[in-house]
Amino acid sequence: MFKSIAVRVSQGTQYIKDPRKANPVGFRGRPVIGETACKTGCEACIASCPTEAIRLDPVQIDLGRCVMCGDCAPACPTGKLTYTNDFQLACTDRVGLTISASRSMPDPVKVSEALRKRFGRSLKLRSVSAGGCNGCELEVNALTNVNFDIGRYGIDIVASPRHADGLVLTGPITRNMAEALQLCWDGMPDPKLVIAVGACAISGSPFEGSPAVERSFLERFKPTLYVPGCPPHPLTFVCGVLDLLGITT
Repeated sequence: MFKSIAVRVSQGTQYIKDPRKANPVGFRGRPVIGETACKTGCEACIASCPTEAIRLDPVQIDLGRCVMCGDCAPACPTGKLTYTNDFQLACTDRVGLTISASRSMPDPVKVSEALRKRFGRSLKLRSVSAGGCNGCELEVNALTNVNFDIGRYGIDIVASPRHADGLVLTGPITRNMAEALQLCWDGMPDPKLVIAVGACAISGSPFEGSPAVERSFLERFKPTLYVPGCPPHPLTFVCGVLDLLGITT
């Protein structure tokens, strides 16, 4: 017993006291588009982007498609593109995920007063991997570990859709998972919400257009919260949900 106590003392405090003030060193997060002018006719950034997340005139990056690979930064001859470790990227509007030099941050999460009143003290989420690679799924699993500990805010991942208030969607939604996803959604009691986690869930990127993908579910049920990344940092998810529910730490 004394050895166990000694180990715990040596480890110190592992949980992140205030997720919004965390500093994930080494994490490649929000891209920054500088004011430096592009070379005439240059499309190096577009050529380097595997998901068609970049547009020109002016340079814009769609975080809902961006997989944060970072290939565009070294490809740019003028150094216009760089990356930060900023993880607060969640957004309540799909169009709000597009950034540019004049609009450096995604739109802030809009607090839902209705959701705050109903779920502000207890939110149960059911996670469904709809054809994901398991990257986003691993980060969703990490939400309940000692570091991020979303349970302290009354937010839990549950095993049954019958117990869930919200659906955490990961993956591009393959045809093989489309029916299972719908069945999960139908099994959840009203009111309920969808949280799209990762570039695949948000836009289908990089599998958009594949005949193996069937994304009509998102045409019927618009996500309440978008959590970009490939995979997103758990802090992106935590802060996004806290902001949505108006929970202060």
